[in-house]
Order: sequence, then C-alpha cells, then structure tokens
Amino acid sequence: MCKKGLTIYCENLKIILRKYERKLIKVFIPKLFEIIKESPQDLKGKNLVNDIVAGVIVAVVALPLSIALAISSGVSPEVGLITAIVAGFLISFFGGSRVQIGGPTAAFVVIICGIIEQYGIDGLIIATLMAGVFLILFGVFKLGDAIKFIPFPITVGFTTGIAVTLFSTQLNDFLGMNIEGISSEFIPKWGTYLHNIDKIDVAALAVGLVSIAVSVLWGKINKKIPGSLIALLVTTIALYILQKNGIAESVQTIGSKFSDLKGSVPVPHIPSFEGVNITALIQPAFTIAILAGIESLLSAVVADGMTGDKHNSNQELIAQGIANIGSALFGGLPATGAIARTAANIRNGGHTPVAGMVHAVVLLVIMLVAMPLAKLIPMPTLAGILIVVSWNMCEFKEFAEIARTTKSDLSVLILTFVLTVVFDLVIAIEIGMVLAMFLFMKKMSDTFNINTVSKEHENDTYRYINNEIMVYELAGPMFFGASTRFMDVMKKMNVKSDVLILRMTNVPMIDGTSLDSLHYVIDYARKHHILVLYAELQPQPLKVLKKFGCEKRMGKERFFATMDEAYAFAQEIVTISKENRKKRKRKNKINN
Repeated sequence: MCKKGLTIYCENLKIILRKYERKLIKVFIPKLFEIIKESPQDLKGKNLVNDIVAGVIVAVVALPLSIALAISSGVSPEVGLITAIVAGFLISFFGGSRVQIGGPTAAFVVIICGIIEQYGIDGLIIATLMAGVFLILFGVFKLGDAIKFIPFPITVGFTTGIAVTLFSTQLNDFLGMNIEGISSEFIPKWGTYLHNIDKIDVAALAVGLVSIAVSVLWGKINKKIPGSLIALLVTTIALYILQKNGIAESVQTIGSKFSDLKGSVPVPHIPSFEGVNITALIQPAFTIAILAGIESLLSAVVADGMTGDKHNSNQELIAQGIANIGSALFGGLPATGAIARTAANIRNGGHTPVAGMVHAVVLLVIMLVAMPLAKLIPMPTLAGILIVVSWNMCEFKEFAEIARTTKSDLSVLILTFVLTVVFDLVIAIEIGMVLAMFLFMKKMSDTFNINTVSKEHENDTYRYINNEIMVYELAGPMFFGASTRFMDVMKKMNVKSDVLILRMTNVPMIDGTSLDSLHYVIDYARKHHILVLYAELQPQPLKVLKKFGCEKRMGKERFFATMDEAYAFAQEIVTISKENRKKRKRKNKINN
C-alpha cells in the first residue's frame, strides 16, 4: 500500500513538474543559455572575437583591483584573484545579464575586515557560504524586484559611506605608517592615525601620490588600457630600481608583507563548522547577501542602460548566490557584480557572458604564470589605486541633487551615510529604511484629503447638495496614517442630515485600520439616524469592503457605481424620512 501510494505521489509530482517546467525554465534560465537557444549567432565570428578581446582587457582592469582589495580586506593577494576567477566565471555563466562582470569589490572591504576581526577567516568563509544560500533564496522567491525598492537616498548614503570608510582603511599603507593591529572602526582608526602622524614615510607617500596621479591622468591619454595597471607597472619598476640602489628601502611591498604567495588555485573544500557560532554569523551573512544583491542589480541596471538589453533580476541573484558559494569553497571572498568592470566590458565590445568567462580564464593564467612577480608591487601603489576607487565611488553629484529636493530625503541620506561610516552597513540600511518608510507614510497621509462638499466648492459634486444630504469627497490612499484624520473630520459631520454619501472616486486603496475607521463612522452615523452610502469605489477598496463583510453588514443597496445613482437613492430616503416626520408630528398633535 505504501509502495503504491509512493508511486502515485511520484507520478503526480512528475505531472506538476511537467506543467510548470516551461514556466520555471523561462524564469530561471541563465542569459548564456538563452543566447545559445535564441541567438547562437551572437557567439560566433566577429561577435566571439569582440567578447574575447573585451574579456582580456577586463582581466587587465581586474588584476590590480583584485590584489588591492584582497590586501585591504586583510587576506593575501592570491585570495582576491581566486575570487575574481571563480566568482567571475560563475556569475557570467549562470547570470541574468549579458555583460555583468563579477568579482571582489570595494564595497565589501570594510565588512570583510569586521568579520575577520570578530570571527576569523573560517567565520568569513562560512558567512560567505550562508550569504550565497540567502541570495539563491532571494532569486527563487523572486525578490529581485523587491531589492529595487530600496530608496535612492539610502543607496547613495551607504555607497558614499563605504567609499569614505574604504579611503580611511588605505591611509596606513598610503602614508607608510605600517601600524600593526589598527582598529577596523572609523573613529578609533582616525585616532590612531593622528596619534602616529610622526610615522609618515615620505618615500611611501611619494609612491602613493605617483600611483594616484598616473591612475587619474592616464585616462586622458588612453581609454583602453586602465590607468591602475599603468600606475602599478610604473611604480613597481621605479621602486625596484631605487631599492636595488639602496634608496626608498623603507617602502613596503607585497613580498615584504606577504612572503608566502601561492601561484596556484587551491582544492575546493568545505570549512570546519566546529566551534563556529552559526547564529552569530546570520547577521554578517545577511549583510553580505543584501549588499551583493543591491550592488549586482545596480550594476545590471547600469549595463541595461548602456546596451539596451534587459537583465533577469531573479536569475542574477541566483547566479550571485552560486558564485559566492563557489568562491567560499575555494577560500575566496564575497563577490558581486562590479559596475566599473562591467562598464569597461561594454565599452570594449563585450556583448555576451563569454567576455566575463574569458576574463576569469585570463586571470587564472596570469595567476599561474606571473604570481611571483606580484611580490614586487609596492603597498602604497595599491593603496593609491583604492583611494582613486573610493573617490569614484563617492556620489557627490547625487548628494547635491538630493540636498536640493526635500528635507526628508536629505535626512535619510545623511543618516544612512553617518551610520555607515560610524557603525556598519546593516544598521545604516535598517534605520535608513525605517526612517524612509515613516517619512513616506507621513507624505502619503498628507496627500489624503476629505472635502466637505458645499455649493461654494467649484466641482461637479455641488449639484447634489441640500440640507438633508451630506457629501464627502475622499481623495488619496486610505491607510493607517490617514485614519485618524478621517475620523476627526467625520466627527464634525452635520448630525441633522438624513444621508451621508462618501464619494470615493480618488481612493486607490484602503487598509484594515481605515476600514475600522469606516466602521466607526457607520456606527456614529447610525447613532444619529444617518444613512451612509458609498459611491464610485475603485476595485481595491470595493474588494476589501466585500472581503471584510461590509457589503453584507450594510447591504448591497448602499454601494453605487455612480454618484447619480447614489443621489437618486438618497433623495428617496430623504422623501421617506420627511413623510415619516410629518406622520409623527400629526400623531403627536392628535395625542396632545
């Protein structure tokens, strides 16, 4: 019997899967597979050559950034390259965008430093694995569009906050202070810098300034080759020559800081969960997932604007999840879509995910062949490159634009920025979202209007007015933020009238709190023998009123599609009320 029941269950499951197979494939198909199926010509001939060229150029862009970001995150340089290789390949292969380039990004540096400081490397790897699972769940439950609802001032606030924090992490190497055990928190870190200001190494500072100057100025000479790579080559060669001649020997290089550089990809392994507090890692994992989701979708949106294509948000989140799991298994860092690298890919002819996959393969070759040479790269050079990155991350233009809009948006922006810098990204987004929601509800409640219609009002409703019939026009969403105002106005109604008509043409929605307020108005009107009618309800309010039994409670005859119908019914009620009053008067006279 059990076997038979199991067989029936499996057959039913097959039927259900077949029924929804096409729908699921359509929703969760990677962009690469979609191209292979629908436009295979994009992967051939000149298009393929363009993708390969773009992939090579993007790999050159990613090389110094991956190394610099790894060191700034508190891990060895090869970890950054492993992240760019593994995550970069998986994001392109499984992603929902044609041109997205993935890898380590500057936004994660501060978060990674905090996690390593508190939970160690194993804690970071487990948090990255968990973040990958969260991202896959975000995609499966189609939260790709929900992430887009994060207000623009919050995005600008935390992005600029991360940029300022990233800048502060680079000063130790940029100035050649070489301070050990420096705090990851913003205020104590600056306190340490000021306390050790006499330790500034002039030679290191000079190397860092040259790195910044070359990175910035090279873009005016050549757009194809990234300035960061030229800065890295120029300063590395110059310092090597100087140090060979006994000059600037105090300037640290990658080799002097990380003696054991590995030019090979490690075997993937699952980290030990023994002694790890998984519950404590939920918050940092969720932080990684949220930031990865936001940054990857922002990058995909920017790419859509440059290419005219449309990405699949949910598939992109699933790809980010797979990539972060893959990166963690190889001992890498959290990864996401990188806006600058994605833009470089597009500008250099990248048109399909093949470019991103080529970029990962090229980085792998560089790592296997040229990793020993990385020991010669000066630490101030990498710091200078990331200072340029942090400057480019600062959204000063957007800051100024928001400052000219509303005080509420500006307050959300400033609060998110300050909390990101002083505390962390999670607190900033949480409090920023709560404040933004409260301010939004305040704005929405302010848009709700209740007009007592009279002959003095210049609108089409005044013709329905007389002493026995009251008409109130409601406009705007009726939600809990507007319910108190609604009740206050309703308490001032003329209790001598016979009928109250609520005209709800401009009420797009109603929630439970406002529904309770409506019930109060009905009871209040009934107490004063006033009949309440509803006219011109939109679909959502009508559906809610029916669902909560208002139609049964009050009667279908009190709901009208047009104001004319409601007024005609009200006149009948008024006529009946007048006759009843006359009868009562005659009866009282007879009795007297």
